[in-house]
Amino acid sequence: MGTLNRGVPLMIQQGNALVKKNLWLAMRSKYSSLLQLFAPFIFLLFLFAVDKSRRHPSTSPELRNPPVINTPSSIPPCETKFHIRRPCFDFVWSGNTSLKAHDIVSRIMANNPGRTIPPYKVRSFGTPDEVDAWLYNDPLRCPVALHFVEKTGSVMGYGIQTNYTTTSIRGKSENPTLQFQIPLQIAAERELARSVLADQSFSWTVRLKELPHHAETLGYNSSGLEFLAPLFLFTIAMFPFVFQVTSIVLEKEMKLRQAMNIMGLYDSAYWVSWLVWEIFVILILSLCTLLSGMILQFSFFLHNSFAIMFLLFFLFQLNMTSFAFMLSAFLSKSSSAFRAGFWIFLIGIILQITAIVSGASKKSRMLYFLPPCLLSHALQMLVTATGSDNSPGISWSNRAKCPTGDSDCYYTMNDIYMRLIYTFVCWFLLALYFDNVIPSNNGTKKSLLYFLNPRYWVGIEGNRTSGGICDCFHSESALDNITPGDVDVLEEENDVKQSMRSDEIDPNIAVQIRGLVKTYPGKLNFGCCCKCYKTDPFHAIKGLYINLPQDELFCLLGPNGAGKTTAINCLTGITSVTAGDAIIYRNSIRSSVGMSNIRKLIGVCPQFDVLWNELTGEENLQLFARIKGLQPASITETTGMDPISRRHVWDIIENAKRGRVVILTTHSMEEADILGDRLGIMAKGRLRCIGTSIRLKTRFGTGFSANLSLKNDNSAENSAHKETVKEFFRHNLGVSPKEENNAYLTFEIPRQKEPLLKETLGELQDKQQEFGVADIQLGLTTLEEVFLNIARQAELESAAAEGRTKTLTLSSGTLVQVPVGARYVAIPGSETAENPRGIMVEVHWEQNDSGALCISGHSTERPVPPNVQPSLPVAHPRSLGKPEGTVGRVIDPSQLSDTSFHS
Repeated sequence: MGTLNRGVPLMIQQGNALVKKNLWLAMRSKYSSLLQLFAPFIFLLFLFAVDKSRRHPSTSPELRNPPVINTPSSIPPCETKFHIRRPCFDFVWSGNTSLKAHDIVSRIMANNPGRTIPPYKVRSFGTPDEVDAWLYNDPLRCPVALHFVEKTGSVMGYGIQTNYTTTSIRGKSENPTLQFQIPLQIAAERELARSVLADQSFSWTVRLKELPHHAETLGYNSSGLEFLAPLFLFTIAMFPFVFQVTSIVLEKEMKLRQAMNIMGLYDSAYWVSWLVWEIFVILILSLCTLLSGMILQFSFFLHNSFAIMFLLFFLFQLNMTSFAFMLSAFLSKSSSAFRAGFWIFLIGIILQITAIVSGASKKSRMLYFLPPCLLSHALQMLVTATGSDNSPGISWSNRAKCPTGDSDCYYTMNDIYMRLIYTFVCWFLLALYFDNVIPSNNGTKKSLLYFLNPRYWVGIEGNRTSGGICDCFHSESALDNITPGDVDVLEEENDVKQSMRSDEIDPNIAVQIRGLVKTYPGKLNFGCCCKCYKTDPFHAIKGLYINLPQDELFCLLGPNGAGKTTAINCLTGITSVTAGDAIIYRNSIRSSVGMSNIRKLIGVCPQFDVLWNELTGEENLQLFARIKGLQPASITETTGMDPISRRHVWDIIENAKRGRVVILTTHSMEEADILGDRLGIMAKGRLRCIGTSIRLKTRFGTGFSANLSLKNDNSAENSAHKETVKEFFRHNLGVSPKEENNAYLTFEIPRQKEPLLKETLGELQDKQQEFGVADIQLGLTTLEEVFLNIARQAELESAAAEGRTKTLTLSSGTLVQVPVGARYVAIPGSETAENPRGIMVEVHWEQNDSGALCISGHSTERPVPPNVQPSLPVAHPRSLGKPEGTVGRVIDPSQLSDTSFHS
């Protein structure tokens, strides 16, 4: 395989591989890719249709008898003027060198109907030229100007100056002549007349009438584009957002990222690869959005700077990308990610509407740190800047200025760009932080303040065993102090503890598991009437001690729920440990640096397929090879495995252990028997036995298995021979055949009969011709039998501690509660004159799919032998209530060794 890449070259190689993976997935998901590509044009086309439907010609009907129009008599506040800049003035005036002009202006302010105009809302100048210069240098501060000229001591002339262009905003139109010029003109004339007539009560009413005319078209009304454009363009940007967050969470849900982490994937390479890919996608979508807007001839696309528009869409979608990264840390299901994306979209729409309706008020400015509101404010400026035919739009050089005529401008385009960049960085840093500290199936999590540890940044944390900031477990645990009941397991544990005390590990030991404990805390459940209760914690691993030398294939066996998968997950960093540790090639699994080193050394074949369904087998292999760090030249020599035969697979596994240690978990006892140098069987979170296959069969098997092949030349004679052989085994060893047919007999011989075995088989061999036996085979019982015995014993211990039973229905219909795993049971209440000690049965057990023992049948009912003493009935937990039927009494199998009870 050659040397593996490390450090920065490996990170670059991983990033390139992941970007290429995203490209492959996009090419295979054609419909979703095309939908994202054409979404800008589709939504802008819809906006175009809405704009055209709302922007219809404004017509004036035929007018023969024009009505009288009452003019406004009060000078309105300057804040009511469209596009005004604040602070503003209700009016300005010139001629402040004339005392008479000062007197007229003072009375205009004091006698304004409905409200008195305060002094700070009026500004004076010496000449009209000064007013023009001020209006030019500081525009949009005042709706109207008044100019006085004192011609003689009794004659005062005046003039009115205003912008008479009718403007509109949000569907409302404004006529400056009617709304601002005429009220000021009426006020000036009123006060001038009162001065000349010396009558302060003098007043008149001014009314206007339109000229009679034919029906005519005046122009087009506003469609409210400045309100609709932000909503539609936000919708366009949310399409890739939903795809992004769903894709990232889907990799978590399918455990693809978990598999990549185990292969040694750097977190930095993972997130940078996603960022590079999304930048590429955003560039394309931003260009598509701009081109679509130009094709549909939207004025704010055509007249504003291309760079201004492109940078706005790019930065906003980049912002939402980093927000998608952060959001994915809290989600574990793709369906939840889709729903979360939909709710984010709705919240964004609500925020945009709030910001648009509120305008530039102080309260609404609090929303402008949120990307949807920034987008809304920017698009409003862009639409307003091109709202009329003579509006130039916003150029790149003027990006730091508010557009002319926009009174709601609070942030310039430059300000919005900077805030989008700030929030992008904020979301991205939060995404990295939450990805490191929120528990998930991606691996062990760091403490909440991991970034404050200098060792984390320089990578010298070493192999120090450390927990999280909230770690309340010591390396020693109550579960760690359970004394094993098996001598081999105890010896293995003592060897590991001796190495821990001396702080030295045999150089030949590749993996040393030191009292590994994993406990899942109980869950808090809420019931009715505000009652709550917490379930008991689940102890998945209860103190595991194992030494694994190099060149060894160790088979870890056990029923479902025994703790095998949890142990593998702890060793590979998928699951954090509660207590204890494991040292893999001098690296601690409880150290983040140690785990990083371990993942460069190990490979894992998961229990289920962890592949991208859209990629080919070759593409999946290439991807994982690059993540692992293989040199590019050697990647083509890695290969998949076609399972031609089980034997071929076994050869591959056997060869893989050279120079390594292989931990194999399997449900195939034949596979474990053939491949395993040593085997360990776990049950209920504890290691129950360890050793070679021969050792386990000798210690935990039922004994020996004798297979006899009979001559089948004459069926009548063969039947007689069978009975003879059965009687021979019954007389010499006290056993009956476990299986039989016309040609074969199989006997299980208990270990207690081993002293009689040599003499019995010698005599059988001497009488082989007489008994019609063609062949005799003697062997140990199978590993399957050992496995079932261990699992049954563990289940029996657990059931005894918990008082669990299973219901056995006898042939007579009687129901008996049998302790789980009990083999021989006496039936209470079955005493008769014929059987004064009652009857007993052998209960047959099997494991269901979840690994639990269940009753598969029972033997015929037999009398309880005189020398057997059944145990007392098992007490039942109160939570189970009263059991159905009587409670059986367990009989120790060792008491039946010298009896004739055989099923």
